[in-house]
Parts: sequence; structure tokens; C-alpha cells
Amino acid sequence: MASGYGDALRRTTGFRQPSFGARTGWTRIDVRGVRSVSRLPPNGTAGIRLELVNILVVTSFESVSTWRQPEPEPASGSRTRLIGDVADTISQLSPRRLRIAIDGRTGAGKTSFGHELAAALRKLGRSTLRASLDDFKHPWRDARERGYDRVTGEGYYRNAYDFRSAVDLMLVPAGPGGSGEVVLCAHDPLTGVDHRATFVTAPDDAVLIVDSVFALRPEYDAYWDFRIWLEVEPEVAFARGIRRDLDAEGIDEATRVRRDRYGPAEEIYIAEVRPISKSDLIIDNNDYSLPKILPSVSD
Repeated sequence: MASGYGDALRRTTGFRQPSFGARTGWTRIDVRGVRSVSRLPPNGTAGIRLELVNILVVTSFESVSTWRQPEPEPASGSRTRLIGDVADTISQLSPRRLRIAIDGRTGAGKTSFGHELAAALRKLGRSTLRASLDDFKHPWRDARERGYDRVTGEGYYRNAYDFRSAVDLMLVPAGPGGSGEVVLCAHDPLTGVDHRATFVTAPDDAVLIVDSVFALRPEYDAYWDFRIWLEVEPEVAFARGIRRDLDAEGIDEATRVRRDRYGPAEEIYIAEVRPISKSDLIIDNNDYSLPKILPSVSD
């Protein structure tokens, strides 16, 4: 093994991708099985050149959104094994790009599951892209300027989401026949900043993992290659959502938003779309440490 291996690994793991015009985004690169590494150019990662023999390079692309949740610590060996099995199933679907939806009620644990699934796929040698449909909503100023409702349950479900940006900028280019130039955030949900010109270039084997409520509604459903539903009792999801947003919103606002907006919107979605029946895999996620695969459901 070349003497520069340690420095090479440190320089090529866990850095923010240098900016090249619009080609920006948070990127992590894992280099595995390195047998030889050339000397790296000094002073940073821009222009880095590696001569590698018999390697596997696995890249993780993350959204530029400021709405982020940390990657969870492993909850149990049982959970790790289940997620590993799901990752193996997905990886075997195709060696080409794949698009995976993780759906469920607000507070079902979709984002954590998405982070864990992406990590398991990278262990199998698949590059990953992470996104949420929360980053593909119309900015709040759009509702104010055009005068439509997005604060009630009905208004939130009907009007909040920017379907065209999600399809044209993320789902189509991330597919096996797409361009690979994928936008992972259209509008930042907290700042309103427009990121629709910010894209990453996905490898041919990359797996896009999108976590979101309403992911299986008709505007998106045809573009998924695999659909996962996290089943959680409504009261469990309600309590988790409040606990997650308590510091940012306070108990009264966190409770009100879930009672008056998210909860009613989810009931409309479940009644109209029947997302569980559309799912390829249903997982009971009531207990983080002991998730269980449930039987499929048909209409």
C-alpha cells in the first residue's frame, strides 16, 4: 500500500465539494479497497487527482437545504439487520440509477430511516443521493402573493407542493434514462432561497432516496422504482412530531400545526390515495429498536 494512503483517505472522505458554477452540493466520498494512491496536490481538494487501482468509490450527495436532521445512532442490532436486508433488496433491483420513496405520517421516522438506508446502500457499494419533498414546496411568499391557502389541512395538501420542480429537476434526471444532473432542493423551506439551479451529477449506479409525506400521490408515483411505507400509530407519530419540533416551535405551535394542518392533510391523502396499498414494502416503525416488516395490502 502506498505511503500516502492515510492522507489520501482523509482528503477524500467527508469534505464539502468545491464549487464549480452551478455544480454544487454537499458531497461525501468513501474510497475503499485502495491498493495504490498517487501523491495529492497540496492545499485543499480542488483539482485533486488520484491514481487508484482496483478501487470502489462510493459517493453520498446531500441536499443544500438548511432543514436538516442528524444521522441517528444505531437503535439496535435488529434494526440494523432489517435495514441492511432492505438495502440488499433495493441494490439487487438494478445496477443502474434507482429512485426510492419513503412515505408515512409526519413523525413516522422517515428521515432517520432514509439516512440509515443510504448508509447501508453505500456499504454495498452504491452511491446515494438524499432528498426530501419538503425541499420541493412553493415558498411561503408565493402563497401570500397569489392569495391561496396553505395553512389549513386541505390547503396544505392541495397547494403547498411544487410538483413540476420535483419531477423535472429531481425525479426524471435521477432515473436510469435521465441526465444525472439532479437538483436535491428547489426552495429552502426555512429561508426561501431558490436552489433550482444547484445540481449534482449522479453516478450511473446512484440510488436516490427521498423521504416525505405524500410521496405516493399521483403527481410523483409513476417515477418511483421502489416504495416504502413506515406504519406508525397516529398518536405515536403526533407525539414524535411535537418532540422533534418542540425547541424550534414551542409546545403550543407544534401542537397546533399538527392538529390543524398536518393531521388533516394526511387524512385526506390516506383516504384519496391509499398509499399503503401502493407500497412495495410496509414496515411497522412504532418501535425504533424493533421495526417489523408487515404483509402487503391491496385495494
